[in-house]
Amino acid sequence: MPPLLIPLLLLLLLLCFLASGFLRLLLRQFRSPLRHLAGPPSPSLFMGNLEEMHDQENTNLIARWVHAYGSTFVYRGFVGGCRLMTTDPVAVAHVLGNAYDYPKPDFVRDSLASMVAGQEGLLTVEGEDHRRQRKILTPAFSAPRVKSLSPIFWDKATQLRDIWLSQLPASDDIGREKSITRVDVLIWLGRATLDVIGLAGFGYTFDALTDDTNELARAFNVIFSTARKFRVITILQAWFPFLRRFRRNNATMIQAQATMRRIGLSLIDEKRKAVEQEALSPKFNASEKEMKGRDLLSVLIRSNMSSEPNQRMSVDEVLCQISTFLTAGHETTSSALSWCLYALSRSPLSQSRLRDALLELEGQVTEERDLTDVVGACTYLDWVVRESLRLHAPVTNTMRVCMRDWDEIPLSQYPSSFSSSSPSSSSSTSAASASVEAGGQGGEGKMGKGRGGAVDRYGRRRASIQVRKWDIISVPIQAINKSEEFWGEDAGVFRPERWAAPPKDARAIPGLYSNTLTFLNGNPLGGNRACIGYKFALVEIKIFLYVLLKDIEFSIDPAMVIEKKVK
Repeated sequence: MPPLLIPLLLLLLLLCFLASGFLRLLLRQFRSPLRHLAGPPSPSLFMGNLEEMHDQENTNLIARWVHAYGSTFVYRGFVGGCRLMTTDPVAVAHVLGNAYDYPKPDFVRDSLASMVAGQEGLLTVEGEDHRRQRKILTPAFSAPRVKSLSPIFWDKATQLRDIWLSQLPASDDIGREKSITRVDVLIWLGRATLDVIGLAGFGYTFDALTDDTNELARAFNVIFSTARKFRVITILQAWFPFLRRFRRNNATMIQAQATMRRIGLSLIDEKRKAVEQEALSPKFNASEKEMKGRDLLSVLIRSNMSSEPNQRMSVDEVLCQISTFLTAGHETTSSALSWCLYALSRSPLSQSRLRDALLELEGQVTEERDLTDVVGACTYLDWVVRESLRLHAPVTNTMRVCMRDWDEIPLSQYPSSFSSSSPSSSSSTSAASASVEAGGQGGEGKMGKGRGGAVDRYGRRRASIQVRKWDIISVPIQAINKSEEFWGEDAGVFRPERWAAPPKDARAIPGLYSNTLTFLNGNPLGGNRACIGYKFALVEIKIFLYVLLKDIEFSIDPAMVIEKKVK
């Protein structure tokens, strides 16, 4: 046998292995029933519509697509694969409600895992593992426990306010109350919320507001920053995992992950010893022990001492929760606060009205209601937070993949004159596929505009969408939150007063919070993937806004252009 034959055969086998996965992907895409639906043209055979979607928040892309093709249509992904996009509330409720039959695609989970969430964190696990983890973690986010953490919110909000005020001229300078200084609120709020989640989540002191040398903070930033830029190689690495070993700064990433693991293990060991000592101490009764270690990690350690296996997590699972909640409890909250201050800067009247309302709150404190309760019940503050989270959702889109062999996704009701035209689904849903001539292939009044139904490539309007295993569905959270169909003609305008009488059409949105999808859905039919920490986030946001806005007036250079980028 020639000496080069064996290496060549091995290389050939490797190429065949890689090609087989790619060919399976192409075959699935070719067989998908989604290929019969209408949608926008693809500018690239290789990248589909993905690159233009990276800038969707600045171009109003999704709203233009909805206007042209209706509430449910297809766009093109990697190598031209059809992906379903829907703003139809019935379809959204079906997909998000049946969370375990419509999990995140593998490439999304892998991206989240590499972006510090880990393979065994709450964001990335599915099915029974997710159900078990969520059951263990839910008590840590109850309203009483969140309130018990509010002193941390107050402390860090006050510290941030004092830092910003210290950048103004000295207190005895004439005109100090009218002086102006420029700050990058996103950077500072990121430091403050990192401090909050460090203490409230794990009893760990970052001191990010005053010290930028913390090694855990630096390791976290190194890992998380990999998601900042859109690159073609990122798409290829999602589909071809062997390419991930060629990532930029791979050695730096490995070192940062090792740092996070070392410090995480140290935190777990420290908390375990504290909980064990606390359990043996006769000085505390049961309720006092529960409140003493009130951070998330202490809750996990106590749960791991349970005799019930379904109440325990492995060490790797606990480590992944640390990185998961560092991400979810820091990046998204700082982003939400930054956009809220941006909206208030663009709307001076709303900011002034909010400040007037906040200045009255201290007088409402009683023995039964402390300042945290009073702030949480402030009507106009609540309107501002709802409106800001509607217009500026920290997560703008979520993606799911069908894991049923076949399914039919129901859509909003259309006239009963529709006639069945497709085979019935083998899934549990009873929705039937139906179609009717829609009178053309594009334009308002044909394909476009109006809730319900979907138009196929042949101009027929369908009352449900047939999908098969591995078909991908995108739910454009921000586009639904800003849809004129649900929120009226001024849907894109920051107007907190709309919450005095929210539009009735918005009730159709199956959101967990205020008929928005900012924290995902509130109809967990088969698996609950809604934000577990939304109460934590709302209390933290309201306390920060109270502390900052009561003493500081925010404005923005009108010439400054602020853009959103989809990561």
